[in-house]
Amino acid sequence: MTFIPAGTEVAYTITYLEMTEAPAPAPALPDDVRLERCEQPPVWFFLSLYDAVGRMYEWVDKFNEPPEAVRTFVQHPDVSLYVAYRHGWPNGFFQLDWRKEGVCDLAYFGLVPEAIGGGIGGALLRTAIATGWSRPGVARMTVNTCTLDHPRALDLYKRMGFRPVRTEDHARILTRDRDPSQFPA
Repeated sequence: MTFIPAGTEVAYTITYLEMTEAPAPAPALPDDVRLERCEQPPVWFFLSLYDAVGRMYEWVDKFNEPPEAVRTFVQHPDVSLYVAYRHGWPNGFFQLDWRKEGVCDLAYFGLVPEAIGGGIGGALLRTAIATGWSRPGVARMTVNTCTLDHPRALDLYKRMGFRPVRTEDHARILTRDRDPSQFPA
């Protein structure tokens, strides 16, 4: 892929995945990583994490929602936001959504570009999955990714035990320049 300027229409595919059995217990995060569950996170905090992780991958949808709708989502009692800190700053986050009975949706997961390749991604994802399954009554865990996300995202979810259940093709106008050669390895 080459540089694509903002304003270009691009096609992309969303892959929806699910897991119907809890995996083996997750190994611990590295000793120098601190995971914190956010209590009633303000919209600005969620959006700053969302932007830091998703800027390169065209994560813009939450910026197009009314702030009150975003607040209702991030502060819902059945939605939890967890932030992984290393060296005093957020390296990544995950958000779990238990609003649908029997289902935990991994609504968001990702690392900031500076943390990719630092050895915490797999452990953080396993922690997210274990946390999702820890709530009583969960029978299925879901996640989705798309071809605009990091090129290794889909394979990572499959390695963790998710299986694709359907795909959808879409198109969107890029809001930012896109240069896949700059994606962190």
